[in-house]
Amino acid sequence: NDDMKPEDCDGIQIQEEYTSKIENLLDEFIKYALEKNIIENDTITSRDLFDAKVMDVVIPLPSMVENKFWKKYKISPKCATDYFYSLALDSNYIRRDRIEKDIRYKTDTKYGQIDITINLSKPEKDPKDIIKSRQMLESSYPKCLLCKENEGYSGRVNHPSRDNLRLIEIELSEEKWFFQYSPYVYYNEHCIVLSESHRPMKISKDTFDYLLDFTQIFPHYFIGSNADLPIVGGSILSHDHFQGGNYIFAMANADIRKSFDVIQFPDVEFGILNWPMSVIRISSESKEELSNAADFIFKKWQGYDDADADILSFSENEPHNTVNPIARRNDLRYEMDIVLRNNRTSDELPDGIFHPGKSLHHIKKENIGLIEVLGLAILPGRLKTQLEQIAVMLSKKEKPDTIKNDSELFIHKEWYVELYQKYSGLDESFVFQNIQKEVGDKFLKVLEAAGVFKDTEAGREAFDRFVAYLKKYKN
Repeated sequence: NDDMKPEDCDGIQIQEEYTSKIENLLDEFIKYALEKNIIENDTITSRDLFDAKVMDVVIPLPSMVENKFWKKYKISPKCATDYFYSLALDSNYIRRDRIEKDIRYKTDTKYGQIDITINLSKPEKDPKDIIKSRQMLESSYPKCLLCKENEGYSGRVNHPSRDNLRLIEIELSEEKWFFQYSPYVYYNEHCIVLSESHRPMKISKDTFDYLLDFTQIFPHYFIGSNADLPIVGGSILSHDHFQGGNYIFAMANADIRKSFDVIQFPDVEFGILNWPMSVIRISSESKEELSNAADFIFKKWQGYDDADADILSFSENEPHNTVNPIARRNDLRYEMDIVLRNNRTSDELPDGIFHPGKSLHHIKKENIGLIEVLGLAILPGRLKTQLEQIAVMLSKKEKPDTIKNDSELFIHKEWYVELYQKYSGLDESFVFQNIQKEVGDKFLKVLEAAGVFKDTEAGREAFDRFVAYLKKYKN
């Protein structure tokens, strides 16, 4: 019986015993496939390619998944996403056994609690797979990891299997998009929304319309976009996409530091957010007015210069100013955070003027993308053992000089000198807890470095200059 009733929506069904049985059964299938040479190499990649094929046999066809999703949607949007997320977990598309290895904790800052994760769930490439991938011809199908053609794709050594991926077609601003979950969830119900066409990411008025339409379809989810320029952009700029989910980040809870009005948008509230990065929050009951206000801020920011604040919008014809927009619903109001970004570099700061400096690279060197902007650190897996080693060394009073140039801890040596003065000789577990807090403090500095207007007197004055620049325009 395909009729949906309210009792068919009891929330996300995390069936631990059932899931562990599936994982154990898949291990048996893999063992058999290795014995019969069905799997060529006993590597993580080969195992993943095979077990995804197995799961594709037992989970519903894409058309069946979509049909059931929209029937559940008639009960409520949350009912539909609960079903879809449970399917992603139960089909082993989201590999829960790996994600559980990730280290996650919260740390207090003056801006509220921020999230720290050390990512251990993405397996390293096996040398055998690297050799094999080099021997393979380049393929243009799918064109990237975010193309809709990935649904049901068997994968190859240099492209992960997507046999057990299912997509939901949605319409945003009269355009076809697709909704799926991330296989490596960084937060609850971490979803990806991807364009039907393989086109580069580009922030525009359309972007704001897409995001706000999504929150109308799924009012319990936030959604945001990476910036569209290198350094401040995400890891995949070749395919237009957004990320969202059912999670409240520290930035969403941040207070307005200073409210202001823009005369041509009387139905929109504006405010500067109390956040380490430079954010303007706008809200309105009118989706259309909010999109227009977001576009107004974006276009003014694209051409904005303030040499005293190191902000130049262009170098010859190369643009530097862009934004991270994040949309959500707040009861009946639509809300959007516009995070101001600039990707300019200099001889002294080749990684970016508004990017963490070398003193922070031992913790975080990669792009500061949407998820970090929201207040969630995604830190490299190497930190797990490195932090544990540092805690042991400090408890044993090992001096900084014991860290040699060829040691994997050498990148932390300057930091270790600071830690040694605070924690040398203390209990190991106590030291480790404090090191975790120190990592949180470092990540806060990473966010502050990425802010175009610093949280200083001079930075606040510079932000006020931009607000005055916005207010002087009447169209």
